[in-house]
Amino acid sequence: MSAAKGSVWARLRDRVTASDPGLLRLAAGSRTAGSIALTLAVLTSLRAPVAHLVAGAIASMAATFAIREKQRAGQAVTLALGLPVALVSVSLAALLDRQVVAGDVFFVVLIFCAVYGRRFGDRGNALGLIGFQIYFMSLFVGATAATLPGLYGVVAIAFAASALVRFVIVYETPAGILQRLRQAFRVRLAQLVSAQLELLDAGPDEAGKALESVREGTARLHETAMMIQGRLEEGISDASVARLLQRRIVDAEVAAERLGLLLLNARSSERADTLTLHLPGAPVPSGGRLPVRDAATGTLRRDLGALGMLALRPVGEGGGTAMVHVRNRLIGYREEENLPPVPPAVQDVFRGIGEAARAVLGLRMALAVVPDDESDDAPATVRSREELEAENASIAGSAEGEREQEEPLTGLRRPTTRAAVQVALGSALAIAGGEFLSAQRWYWAVLTCWLVFINTSSTGEILVKGYRRLLGTVLGVVAGIVLAGLVGPHTWTALALVLLFVFAMFYTAPLSYTLMSFFVTAALGLLYTLLHTYSLAVLVLRIEETALGAACGIIAAAVVLPVRTDRRTNELLVTVLDRLADVTAAAVDQLSGAPAADLLDLSRDLDQALGDLRSAVQPLTHPITPLRARRNTAQYLLALLETCAYHARSLAATAELLPTHPSIAADPRLREVCRRITGNIAVLTAHVADEHATAPVETGPSIASLLGADGTPVTPRYGRVTDRVLRHLQRLDESVVGLARPLRVPVPSPRH
Repeated sequence: MSAAKGSVWARLRDRVTASDPGLLRLAAGSRTAGSIALTLAVLTSLRAPVAHLVAGAIASMAATFAIREKQRAGQAVTLALGLPVALVSVSLAALLDRQVVAGDVFFVVLIFCAVYGRRFGDRGNALGLIGFQIYFMSLFVGATAATLPGLYGVVAIAFAASALVRFVIVYETPAGILQRLRQAFRVRLAQLVSAQLELLDAGPDEAGKALESVREGTARLHETAMMIQGRLEEGISDASVARLLQRRIVDAEVAAERLGLLLLNARSSERADTLTLHLPGAPVPSGGRLPVRDAATGTLRRDLGALGMLALRPVGEGGGTAMVHVRNRLIGYREEENLPPVPPAVQDVFRGIGEAARAVLGLRMALAVVPDDESDDAPATVRSREELEAENASIAGSAEGEREQEEPLTGLRRPTTRAAVQVALGSALAIAGGEFLSAQRWYWAVLTCWLVFINTSSTGEILVKGYRRLLGTVLGVVAGIVLAGLVGPHTWTALALVLLFVFAMFYTAPLSYTLMSFFVTAALGLLYTLLHTYSLAVLVLRIEETALGAACGIIAAAVVLPVRTDRRTNELLVTVLDRLADVTAAAVDQLSGAPAADLLDLSRDLDQALGDLRSAVQPLTHPITPLRARRNTAQYLLALLETCAYHARSLAATAELLPTHPSIAADPRLREVCRRITGNIAVLTAHVADEHATAPVETGPSIASLLGADGTPVTPRYGRVTDRVLRHLQRLDESVVGLARPLRVPVPSPRH
C-alpha cells in the first residue's frame, strides 16, 4: 500500500513539476497570497478598520509582485527602497485629494516616470510599479490627509510582511530554483519520449493528434531549457560548471528532437521534413502507416519506455543492476554491431535512442555530486563516459570570448522612452474620459491603460492585450456579482476568497492574461463588498472604465510614436536571421578546422531572438485575427525558422564534439558550402530590411554533391564529414531557401 501511495505521489509530483517548471508560478502565488494573509492577520490583531485591511492587501501585493530580481541581496535592497517610495506616493495622493487638476497632472507624471524607470533594469521597474500601485491604492480607499498616519502604519506592516514571507516563509534561492528547473527538464524529457512512443503506435486516425503531442512536448522541453540557461549565472557560482550544464542541456534537447524526427521517418513511407515537427497542423507524412507489430518494433517500444524511465531517474539514485543493464543496452545502440537487423529507417531510431541515452548519461555526470558506480558498465558505456569526460575537460578549459555589444538606442528611439510617452498620453485621455463616466472611480480606466502597456512592444500586442483584459473583466464582473451576493457582510469569507483569487491570479498570469484579469476583477468585486460600495452599477462601471482604458491605450499606441506590428516583427526577424547566420557560420568554421568559438552562447542568442519574435507575432496568429491568409503565412514562417534553428543548433552541438571525437574530423570544404547558406540568409535579411531589394536567393546542387565534386567520397557514416553534418547542412540549406516564399524573395527557376 505504501509503495502504491509513493508511486501515486511521485506521478503527481512529476505532473506538477512539468506543468510549472521550477515551481515558479506556485512560489509567486504562494508568496503574494501569504504576504497578504500575514498583513491582514497583523492588522486584524490591531483592530484596524476594513479600509485599512483593503489598503494593506493591495500594498502587500504591490510590494511582493513588483520585485523580480533573481539575487536575494538585490531583492532586499529593492524592497528597502520601495518603502520610502510607497510612503511618498501615499502622501502625495492624500495631499492632492482635493486638488483635482494638480492631482491628475501629478498622476500622469508619476505614470511617465514609472514606465521610464524600466530602462534602469529590474530595480527601476519595481520602484515604478510600487509608486504607481500605492498611488492607485490611495485613490481606491479614499486616502486623505487625516488618514495618512494610519496608512503609513498599514504600508509599513505590508512591506514587513512581504519581507518576512519572501525571505523566511517562502524561502527561495537561485540554486534551489535551478535545481527544480533541472528536475522539470528531466520530467519533460520523459514526457516527450512518452509522446514519441504514442506517435509510433498511433494509427492513421490518431497520428495527427499524436504528432501534435510531440510538437507540444518538444516546445515545452525547449522552454524549460531556455529557463535553465537564464538561471545558470545566478544559480551556479562556478562558471565552468554552469557552462558544462548548459552544454549537457543542449545535447539532451537536440538528441530528443532528433529522435522525434527519426520516429516520424520510421512510420512514414518517405523521409519526413523537419518542418513537420514545427508547423502546427502539418499532417504526418504519407498519412502515417499502421504500426507494424513484430519483434523489432516491440523492442523499439520497450526501449523507448526504458529511455523515459532513464530520464526520470533522479541523480544520485543508482537504480540497481537492472537499470544499469538498461542503460548499457540503450547506449549500445550507438555501435553498429549492436543494431538489430531491421530496415534502415528503424535502425536510425535505435541509433537515436542510443544518442539520447548518452545525452542523459552526460546530464547525470554533469549534475552528480558523487560519481555513478562504473563497475558494471558495458564497453559502449565506457567509451561514452570517456568521450563525455574528454568533452568536460575541454569545456572546463575553454576561455570565454568577448561578446559584441550592440549600440544603445537614445532619445525617443529607446523603447522605454517611447512607451513612457505613450502610456502617459493614453492615461491623460483615460483620466479625462474616466471622469465623465465617474468622478469617483475614473482611476479604473487609468489602471487598464497602464496594464495593457506592460510587456508590450507594438500596437498589435496592445490591441490583443486590451481585448483579453476586457474579456477577463466582463467574466470577472459576472463572478463578482454572484460572489458578492453570496458573501454579503461576511468579512473573513470575503478575505479568504480574495486570497484564493490572488493566488490564482499569479499562478495563471504566465498562462493566460484573460484568466488573470478574471481573477483580479472577481477579487476587486469582493473588496468593493468589504468597503460597502458594492452594487451592480459599480461593477458595470468597472466594465465601462476597462473598455475606455483599453481604447485609450490602443489610441495612444496607434497615434503617438507608433510601432506597427509589421515594423516590430521585421526588426525581430532581422535579428533572428542575423543570429542564425552567426551560429551557422561559427559552427561550420569550427567543423572546417577553425579555432573553437562560443557556440553555446551564440545558440542561446538565436533561441532568445526566436522567442522574442514568437511573442511579437502573436497578434498576427491570434484566433480573432480576420486575416487568415496572413495568419497561416506567419505560422509557416515561424515553423521554418524553428526548423532552421534546430539544424543550426545541431550543427553547433556537432562542432563542439570535434576536439574530442575521432569519428568527426574537420573538413575545409564545408566552409565553401556554408557561404551559399549564409549568403542566402544575407539576401533574406536585406529583403526584410528593405522592401525594394531585388536580389534572389541562390539555389544549386545538393550539399553532398558539392562536397563530392573533387571525387572524395562523402557517403560513409563515419567519414571525414559525417552523415549527420551533411543532413543538417542540406536541411538548413533547403529551409533557408524555403523562407524566400513567405518573405517574397525571388527564387530562380531550376535549370534543366
